[in-house]
Amino acid sequence: MKVNVETPNFAADIKLIDFIEKKLSKLELFYDKIIFADVFLKVKKTSEKENKIVEILLSVPGENLIIKKEAKTFEEATDECAQSLERQLKKKKEKQRAYL
Repeated sequence: MKVNVETPNFAADIKLIDFIEKKLSKLELFYDKIIFADVFLKVKKTSEKENKIVEILLSVPGENLIIKKEAKTFEEATDECAQSLERQLKKKKEKQRAYL
């Protein structure tokens, strides 16, 4: 799976990009037909502590799964996104099994 990380208005460090790629590569354990993932990292300009936004578009055959989470850190938001995508992929796989 190819992972594209986009960070408008700031430069992400290598550790963060590696962390995101590792998290998303684990999703292939639950669904092996993932084509690519587009990850958008944004910082919302507010006084709140939870101002980091991670938006992930996961392309699988037939549809795109989109998830958006907000947290104090990009790592925390990425974790939440990965967990949510894992649930969606498991559900998608179960539906496919039901039709076979």
